[in-house]
Amino acid sequence: MMPKTNALLAPHQVIFRPLVTEKGMHRSTRHNAYAFEVNKLASKEDVRKAVEELFNVKVLKVRTQNRKGKPRRTRFRSGHTADWKKAIVKLHPENRIDFF
Repeated sequence: MMPKTNALLAPHQVIFRPLVTEKGMHRSTRHNAYAFEVNKLASKEDVRKAVEELFNVKVLKVRTQNRKGKPRRTRFRSGHTADWKKAIVKLHPENRIDFF
């Protein structure tokens, strides 16, 4: 089976935002791994290229998760938040990304 690549996405279209959480800060200090919200169409290779280009770092490993939206309710209306994709990017030990 051939992997589907999406060469139409520019690096700033692949990565939406960094996920700065308590767990994410623990990962970044202990394991040099950073979490990002990424485009649902982006592959692991797209995420790797985008992080390397935007932050000028060397990426060792990319892990992705498809996250389901949560149910939400406001007064009489119910719905749910949008589904999204999360990528955890492990960097080379010499590289760091500073969000603050």
